[in-house]
Amino acid sequence: MKILFAGTPEFALAPLQNIIDSGFEVVGVITQTDKPQGRKGILTPPPVKVLAEKLGLPILQPEKIRDELDAVKAFQADLMVTCAYGQILTQAVLDIFPMGVWNIHAGLLPAYRGASPIQSCIINGERETGVSIMKTELGLDSGDILCVGKTPIDEAETYGELSTRLSVLGAKLIVDGLNALQSGDYTLTPQGADGVNTVRKIGKEHAKIDFNKTAKEIVDLARGMNPAPVAYAELDGNKINVYRAERAALTDEENAALSGAKIGEVLSDRPKRGLLVKCADGAVKLLEVQGAGGKRMSGGDFLNGRKAQKGQVFSC
Repeated sequence: MKILFAGTPEFALAPLQNIIDSGFEVVGVITQTDKPQGRKGILTPPPVKVLAEKLGLPILQPEKIRDELDAVKAFQADLMVTCAYGQILTQAVLDIFPMGVWNIHAGLLPAYRGASPIQSCIINGERETGVSIMKTELGLDSGDILCVGKTPIDEAETYGELSTRLSVLGAKLIVDGLNALQSGDYTLTPQGADGVNTVRKIGKEHAKIDFNKTAKEIVDLARGMNPAPVAYAELDGNKINVYRAERAALTDEENAALSGAKIGEVLSDRPKRGLLVKCADGAVKLLEVQGAGGKRMSGGDFLNGRKAQKGQVFSC
């Protein structure tokens, strides 16, 4: 069984490595083109390309895979595994592989179809997620399910931390799935029409904190945006990145002052109490923040440096 692997970011590294380590024949790798990175715009290869070079695998980097059908056919693969590849596959691409195209999807289906299953499940306050191995068809993440693995989400776990865990889970599941496909001993499960939801691509435009939200909603937003694109709040026109937050446990004095405070108001002038901000259902403590051009630091240190003061109000 000859396998062609298509993937791009770090999330795809563990699955590719585990397929190789498990003895399957990977005949090549398809990944996105090298992209400029950083302020200097240095042309940088995607992580999957770097790993494929170390493994000595043939590499194809088409601008659009649908325009490189002959190059894809030249691999003579029986099936293709995709993992966060980043391009939509046409029917002409799917038809190349006699044993189909199988996608490692970092979410539970059909509730988390789309571009941001990991971030969205954290932002939505879910306590469980998983990885789905599905057969790719033209519909967006709508194909039949080969196998699923579930895992709880820790209440403080960030997007980056959960991504790492799901990558490892996906690496195990895809090998289980390939073994089943190779033996012919498997059953596909249609997704059905109930509970279908598609999550959008998340960008900086979704990262601003609204202190009219509850503490849990703010905490979950910070978790889901860490490490990128990073949640932020605005104070006197200055953008402050917020990497971690938690619901604040207030003293009697702080609780007494809470009713007269405005939404978004800084409640404490004591660094040891941290950076406390009024929100819809009490207060949220901003645990790790970063001012423009500054270093990441605790909310208490931020307050100590007088970058925020009691009575100032974050915009919503």
